[in-house]
Amino acid sequence: MIFKFLNKEKLFSISWFKSYALIVIGSFILAAGYVYFITPYKIVPGGVFGICIVIHYLSKGIFSFAPLGLPIGTMGLIMNIPLTLLGMKILGPRFGIKTVIGFVLSSFFIDFLTYFWGEAPLVSNDALLSSVFGGVLIGFGLGLIFRSRATSGGSDIIAMIFAKFTRLPLGQLMIYVDSAIVLIGLIAFKDWRIPLYSWIVIYITGKVIDATLEGINYNKTLLIISENYDEIRHKILFDLDRGGTLIKAEGMYEGKERKLIFTNVSRREVYILRDYIKKIDPEAFVTIIDANEIIGNGFKSFKDISIEE
Repeated sequence: MIFKFLNKEKLFSISWFKSYALIVIGSFILAAGYVYFITPYKIVPGGVFGICIVIHYLSKGIFSFAPLGLPIGTMGLIMNIPLTLLGMKILGPRFGIKTVIGFVLSSFFIDFLTYFWGEAPLVSNDALLSSVFGGVLIGFGLGLIFRSRATSGGSDIIAMIFAKFTRLPLGQLMIYVDSAIVLIGLIAFKDWRIPLYSWIVIYITGKVIDATLEGINYNKTLLIISENYDEIRHKILFDLDRGGTLIKAEGMYEGKERKLIFTNVSRREVYILRDYIKKIDPEAFVTIIDANEIIGNGFKSFKDISIEE
C-alpha cells in the first residue's frame, strides 16, 4: 500500500540505476551546499536542515557527547523519520522508499563531509557569495532528487498537512513554513543579516530547482495574427524549415474571421521571424512565449524521454 503512487520500476534496469544514481548524486551535492557554504555562516534556508542548523549552534557545549553541537545530518534524520510517518498517516501513502533514501543519504553526507571538512567556510568572509553558491548547489541537488520522483520530505510534508486542512495553495504554504523557519534563525542568532541571506538562498534554490527539472531551454512559441499570413507561413516553412499550425480564429471586437499561426522556433529564429513580420506587416499581432519543453519533429524526441521524466 505504501508504494501505491510510485512508478513500478524493474529492479536493476537502466531506469532503476538512473533513478537511484540521481538520488545519490543529488544528496551529495545538496550536502556539499550546506557544509561548504550555508552552515558556516549560520544561514537558515528553511526546511528541516535549516532547523537543524539552529539546533546545532544552540547546542554547542551543552552535551558532553557532542561538545561541538548536535550533528546537523543526524538531527535531520531524527526529525525526518517521524515527519514522514506522520505524512503517511495523515496524507496517505505518498512517500515511498525513494524519499526515505533521499533524506537518509542527505543526512549521512552532511555529517560525513562535516567530519572531514569541519565548519570552516569554503569562501571565507563572504556570506553573500556563499549564499549564492550554496543556493545553487542545494537547488541542483534537490532538482536531481525530484527528477527521480523522490521528495525532499521535511518541511514539504508540514506544508502538505496544512494544505489538507486549510485548503490554501501548497506553494504558498511552503513559503510560509520556510519563512517561519528563517525567522526562528533570526530569533536564535539575533542577527538581521541571517534572514536576508537565507531568503537569497531560498530564492536561488527555487530557481535552480526549476532549471534542473525543466532544463534551460531557449525555444519560443509564437502566436501570430496577420493579414499577410500566407507570406509568414512561407517564411516559416521554407526559410526557417519549421512547421506550424494555421488556425481559424475570430476577432472579439469586430467578429471578423482571421488566421492564427501557431509555431515553435529557436531563440535565433524568433528574431529572424520577428524582423520579417515587422517588414511585411507592421500591424501584425505577435505573442512570443518561452517554451520550457517542446517535444516533436525538429525538437526533442519522445525517444529521448525516459519514464522517470
